[in-house]
Amino acid sequence: MELIISQIKRQIFNNTRQLCVHRRSYARLAEVGKLETPKLGGKYDTGQLILHRVFGYRGVVLFPWLARVYDRDMPHPREGDEEPAPGVGKEVRGRTHTFYQVLIDQRDCPFIRAQTEAVTFLGNQESSRSLYAIPGLDYVAHEDIIPYTSAEKTPLQHELFDKFLGHSPDKDPPFVAQETLRAWQNKNHPWLELSDVHKETTEQIRVTVIPFYMGCRESQTNSVYWWRYCIRLENLGTLGVQLRERHWRIFSLSGTLETVRGRGVVGQEPVLNRTLPAFQYSSHVSLQAPSGHMWGTFRMEREDGYTFDCRIPPFSLESKPDGGAASPPDNV
Repeated sequence: MELIISQIKRQIFNNTRQLCVHRRSYARLAEVGKLETPKLGGKYDTGQLILHRVFGYRGVVLFPWLARVYDRDMPHPREGDEEPAPGVGKEVRGRTHTFYQVLIDQRDCPFIRAQTEAVTFLGNQESSRSLYAIPGLDYVAHEDIIPYTSAEKTPLQHELFDKFLGHSPDKDPPFVAQETLRAWQNKNHPWLELSDVHKETTEQIRVTVIPFYMGCRESQTNSVYWWRYCIRLENLGTLGVQLRERHWRIFSLSGTLETVRGRGVVGQEPVLNRTLPAFQYSSHVSLQAPSGHMWGTFRMEREDGYTFDCRIPPFSLESKPDGGAASPPDNV
């Protein structure tokens, strides 16, 4: 127990030091709450205050999702089978794992190496489909949760905090779901749901991909299906690396195969080192078919000059029945 708490304190100190470096100004440490022991089993409840183990931001759990995790670093070859070669055809069995939808404290957003608009979807607006982005929402794996408590009635700064959660001091945790949160989750379940997570490691660089279906735009001539995919890169080694190029292959059920190459990702060429080991971003893709596949590589350059292609695990793009238009919370 003491070892776990000690490791958590050391992680939080490192994250705090990173924030101070980014601000490049005089700063002081302020107490935000008291750490709790992470849960090795079970789930965190709605209203649980958290620190992100990797990105260090403050957040609060809205609700959990059960996802199938396909980890290509843990193959399950059948007896007598030859080891499959790396590629799209490699069989990977999914394992169920818990992730959480969390609100991010907006005071921390400028210092996070991750896009903080992790939820986007298409919604109806005057008989047309519009793209909505909800700021300060993220999906967090159970093992990345560091729980803590706070005596403040509003310990988090986010425009949706008071709309989604109410303070109830006799509860544990002392923040409970309001009807607004339950109604929003039920209405937008198909667009918020996290179902599949894909992971693969190359040269100690782990890539995690989470695809989300966003909806379909229909016209008189065709239908265009949209997905968002969230990618996290994490350096598990000791040598720093920099992402230089991306190379995507996008296959559509309509029979088309598209190749996309370019410098960096989302206008950046992020460096992953021991101080800042992770980077997370989201992007979008559209197909003129209800399903398809994506896979590819990132060209990485290590600090010793060595370059290599880091594999992006193949993942499916699957549409869902349109059970009604998605909509953002009121006043967002």
